[in-house]
Amino acid sequence: MTWDLRRGSKYGAKSTEYEGQVYHSKKEAGYAAELDLRVRAKDIKSWRRQVRIPLDVNGYHICNYYIDFELTHNDDTIEYVEVKGFPTEVWRLKWKLTEALLGDRDDIKLTVVT
Repeated sequence: MTWDLRRGSKYGAKSTEYEGQVYHSKKEAGYAAELDLRVRAKDIKSWRRQVRIPLDVNGYHICNYYIDFELTHNDDTIEYVEVKGFPTEVWRLKWKLTEALLGDRDDIKLTVVT
């Protein structure tokens, strides 16, 4: 029997370390570096990575969505940012559910960086 042994990401993303944290891709690590510059420039207050968002519908927990970045702007609004190189079907479904649950809130902005 032959086994297909894969190394690394299924979609070719290369894990990259930045400031002691390992990111799923070079693109994510680069965005983290950009966010650090934005904090130093006082363009945003702060940011966090891999934030869990519970996706609950009518009192039922459907799944958790781990967004790549959560930004806190200077006016205390929140922006969820997903850095995507290759959108999968599962991601598209979770993103649509996230948009449906959070998209109409004035205090939260959803952004996809491609």
